[in-house]
Amino acid sequence: MTLRSRPTRALQPAETPGEEMLAELGSYLLLAVALLGAGPRAQAMKGVKCGGVLSAPSGNFSSPNFPRLYPYDMECTWLVVVAEGSSVLLTFHAFELEYHDTCSFDFLEIYNGASGDKGNLLGRFCGQVPPPPFTSSWNVMSVVFHSDKHVASHGFSAGYQKDVCGGVLPGLSGVLTSPEYPSNYPNNVECRWVIRAAGPATVKLVFMDFQVEASEQCTYDYVAVLGGPGPAQGQHYCGATKPPTLVSLGRELQVVFKSDFNIGGRGFKAHYFSGECQEVYMAVRGNFSSPQYPSSYPNNIRCHWTIRLPPGYRVKVFFLDLDLEDPNSLTRTCDFDHLAAFDGASEEAPLLGSWCGRHSPRPATSSSNQLLLVLHTDRSTTGRGFSVAYIGVVPMNVSCSRTDFQILIAAQALAPLDRTKVYLGSRNCAAQEVGSNFRIQARFDTCGTESQRRNNTSVIISVLYIDFSAAGREDIHEYEVRCEPRRKEASVHLLSGPTGWEDIHEYEVRCEPRRKEASVHLLSGSDWLGPYAATAEHLQEAPSRDEVEALEGPVTMVAQDTSDIIFLGLCILAGVLMLIAIVVLMLL
Repeated sequence: MTLRSRPTRALQPAETPGEEMLAELGSYLLLAVALLGAGPRAQAMKGVKCGGVLSAPSGNFSSPNFPRLYPYDMECTWLVVVAEGSSVLLTFHAFELEYHDTCSFDFLEIYNGASGDKGNLLGRFCGQVPPPPFTSSWNVMSVVFHSDKHVASHGFSAGYQKDVCGGVLPGLSGVLTSPEYPSNYPNNVECRWVIRAAGPATVKLVFMDFQVEASEQCTYDYVAVLGGPGPAQGQHYCGATKPPTLVSLGRELQVVFKSDFNIGGRGFKAHYFSGECQEVYMAVRGNFSSPQYPSSYPNNIRCHWTIRLPPGYRVKVFFLDLDLEDPNSLTRTCDFDHLAAFDGASEEAPLLGSWCGRHSPRPATSSSNQLLLVLHTDRSTTGRGFSVAYIGVVPMNVSCSRTDFQILIAAQALAPLDRTKVYLGSRNCAAQEVGSNFRIQARFDTCGTESQRRNNTSVIISVLYIDFSAAGREDIHEYEVRCEPRRKEASVHLLSGPTGWEDIHEYEVRCEPRRKEASVHLLSGSDWLGPYAATAEHLQEAPSRDEVEALEGPVTMVAQDTSDIIFLGLCILAGVLMLIAIVVLMLL
């Protein structure tokens, strides 16, 4: 059974007695979750009291017997729970545990939430070097102390506080706000946060809301970011304009907030992302997945994946696997864990779709060369996550008549490429610029076009080249253009019925080949697209009827291939036999 607690509104710093009681009740429920996940060692405390729920706004706790030696074979869990909407700052006054390279014997673990979820683990520590200050990204933090059956030390002493600004923010993602946000921040405060990436990665900081006292040079109240690139390094931000998205040069980003003695504002709210929770993909195609996939993704994360391709491309994303928390059972909407796609580089871009549950959605395609995927998870219930593949698509209209190919590509989609960079078969068959389009019209006996047999069908094949090479770097993309006949159609239509006493039925027998069908495919393999491999690389956009008619012009009769002649002969034979049958029936 999944335990879920969803408050209807956030508690303010000054709680009423009723609100404090609700918060304490929620604390004990969360403690039950933590202890159930702790396993049988949580029961082996041998009469020594340790662990518990800490729900006061601030307090202290320590290892059993501190400052004397802690007992052997212990496991204790402390769950710090403060009011919703607040955060917890954890600091250490003393620290001395048995040392081991990987802290496999005696250790202290700190969690950004309940300890039952390994995805919330902020770090494991041992030896004599105390952990740095930690700030939770929500109102719950867990501390687990473990000792084995050999070698004891003096243990640790720690303290926590609610809503104290500053500290170390580790983990894949989190939220950073000014004190008392969204209420006005207090005067005369200075906060320093160090955002530390998970592993050897960078940190991305995205401001969602920003309102700080404005002044020239931002000398009064301001937010400064240290550890970013170039001009952003150490720059002060103030006023109501959100700072740009910032990415660290190394694995740390420091954020400083300072207010003076008067005039305040709403402050700021920002999301940070690190490690596998924030990536930028610039290759023309690729794959990626949720953190820890195919194992369960962590709780309480928000991840950004940006696909940024060269100008002219659109991004097409294929969902190979999706296993997220189910939608809300009442509204059937994705209110809990969900994956969203945005038609651009930020969450302010138009939404292409939002998905949850276990049904893989249809592919999503951007209208420009950038697409953003965002994964948001809450505090309970996880799944396998997702796996996606993407490909860069050059939007084009491809059609064919009985004698030639016609290809249209919007010149704006390939800006600033010259028409000579787009050609069919060889550079001698370069596109022409017609209005706002690049246009190629080539007969089947030119431009390297050849006929092949595929699945017992005659198919006309050529290769379309788009040359993106620049600055001495070759970058030519190849597409296979195919023209293959659709199945011809034969039909019989009633022209007249019985009139008066004359019972003669007239029928018209029609035999007409349908228009041939064109398609365009990447030449390289598509195994990386999983279940979409057979169909996903059909990249063309269907041309409108007017465009096709304008391209083809008046239809002229041309010599047809052998299959057309045989089919027409069969159609004529069928018509003759039908007429003979009608005459015989009339004579009888």
